[in-house]
Amino acid sequence: MRRASAQSFSPEPAHRPSVALRFIDRVDRILKARDSLVCVGLDPDPALLPKPITRLPAGRRLDHFLHGIVDATYDHAAAYKMQLGCYLAFGEAGMRSLARLPGRIGPSRIRILDLKANDIPNTMRMFRMGVFDEFGFDAVTVTPWLGWETLGPFLEDPARGVFVVAHSSNPGAVDFQEIPTPRGPLWLAIVGEVRRLAHAHGNVGAVVGATFADAFRTARSALGNKIPILVPGIGAQGGSLATAVREGVDSEGRALLINASRSILYAASDATWKKAAGAEAERLKVQVNQLRAGLRTD
Repeated sequence: MRRASAQSFSPEPAHRPSVALRFIDRVDRILKARDSLVCVGLDPDPALLPKPITRLPAGRRLDHFLHGIVDATYDHAAAYKMQLGCYLAFGEAGMRSLARLPGRIGPSRIRILDLKANDIPNTMRMFRMGVFDEFGFDAVTVTPWLGWETLGPFLEDPARGVFVVAHSSNPGAVDFQEIPTPRGPLWLAIVGEVRRLAHAHGNVGAVVGATFADAFRTARSALGNKIPILVPGIGAQGGSLATAVREGVDSEGRALLINASRSILYAASDATWKKAAGAEAERLKVQVNQLRAGLRTD
């Protein structure tokens, strides 16, 4: 489906897909249908909004910007990821905009809330109700710090996904994520548990940051086929796109979501901001697909 112009655009409903698939099967189907591994990070920063947006009344700025980015990138994206902290920075207006985004995007793309949630199971159940039932997201990022039992509430619905942070993209990731364990570095032990849970429940993937390129071959080898890896750190953070794609895709050339946020959202700060965002998303999609094509023909 091709997005119409902003004037004629009609949002799609934020409901579950009509055919209930396991989340990992749905991800695979969407990546194949869209011929894209691009995940657009809808992470608004009050200090970086394009100048034409800052001239709008305060109540209109965020929706106008985010909906414009969705419209401009829709043809090139397989998923959208929204970092909760970026919306909290806008107060009530930010939360209202966040609530509208799943409906704006619609169920033909994967809609991920980047929450990195972890707490006791009862609190995680509340997170699940809010993220999936109230806001209409398809997946959420979590951490396993309090123990694997805490993820239980998110494993009950195989149609909704959980991306477990294994190796993040920030420099301080090594402080804890590479601590040695009997199963290798801690992040790899987490990946091993992700594989077990994915096979048991059909809705679990891993987060592996592109800035730690050596992790991808090991992670994909441990996960096997179809279990998705969400990849932050491409673009402004300087992660290696080539390594992430070549080492991170499964044998079908899929099971990978390459997230880019600032490089797409703030590709231009003048009146061309929307066109520039679309062009950058298209450029990333083409580049990723060229890398995948090289793997198939080598």
